[in-house]
Amino acid sequence: MASVVPLRRERAPTLDPLLHLTAADMNAVNQVILARMQSDVPLIPELAGHLIAGGGKRMRPMLTLACAKLLDYGGTRHHKLAACVEFIHTATLLHDDVVDGSGLRRGRRTANIIWGNPASVLVGDFLFSRSFELMVEDGSLRVLRILSGASAIIAEGEVNQLTAQRRIDTTEQRYLDIIGAKTAALFAAACRIAAVVAERDGACEEALDSYGRNLGIAFQLVDDAIDYASDGQTMGKDVGDDFRDGKVTLPVILANARGTVADKRFWRDAMEGHRATDADLAHAMKLLAETGAIADTIARAGHYGRQAIDALGHGTNGAARAALAEAAEFAVARAY
Repeated sequence: MASVVPLRRERAPTLDPLLHLTAADMNAVNQVILARMQSDVPLIPELAGHLIAGGGKRMRPMLTLACAKLLDYGGTRHHKLAACVEFIHTATLLHDDVVDGSGLRRGRRTANIIWGNPASVLVGDFLFSRSFELMVEDGSLRVLRILSGASAIIAEGEVNQLTAQRRIDTTEQRYLDIIGAKTAALFAAACRIAAVVAERDGACEEALDSYGRNLGIAFQLVDDAIDYASDGQTMGKDVGDDFRDGKVTLPVILANARGTVADKRFWRDAMEGHRATDADLAHAMKLLAETGAIADTIARAGHYGRQAIDALGHGTNGAARAALAEAAEFAVARAY
């Protein structure tokens, strides 16, 4: 039976316990990342290094390491696999920034702005290739199936999001399908492979998959909320990017469903790209506040965060369980 840890504590939750727990292993992972992003073509390490060294928390590889700790795994296979997870994530970011036309990521200019779209796409392909080399080197068909399957699901999610873009009639279920694929699938795989390397049974695999998947959904829900409720310095990207890109996220779906006829007309025009000024963004934020759409999106994230914590019943390492539980709390608390 899983032990449920409430999403409340005297201090604000942070990733510090997770960082501390995985610090030594992350040093080994970073060595793998540095070695495997090298190439005789200078542009590849230059461009890849710009994003990899860009100040990200590397939460996904840390999850692989922390879940291995949770299961008291004492080997080193998870180092290459955690690097593989980071390469998959970095490759998708490079491709996403091209698709979205993004100018900022983590407060820095995106690679596509500096080096152009073709270079960003091709270096993303290089990193995907490196990730598959690392999977094959591990030698486990089970690991290969999990990570390659996640890569395919991520791509499907991105295509699904692209085809849903600017469609105000996007349903809540389709939205959840999109974020479950484009974000949560890699969180789930990053956690699940720890059970494989620790040689645990299918029930343990499923539990860690559930932890990662629910954490990923909570993480994306909060990201979608703070796109309207934070500021560029905090987010490291331009405020209202989703609004201007016509991404129909849960806050918009809820606000549109609860709005007046005039509100619905505004949301349709906005998502179709006809209302994209700063004044329009301010009006959108006003409607989101009035309808409770932001608050309810964050509340939904809290639900998934608790589901993630409730899945942490298979591990025996108390420090790892506490760190993973606090990571789920942090995913939700970022909104405040």
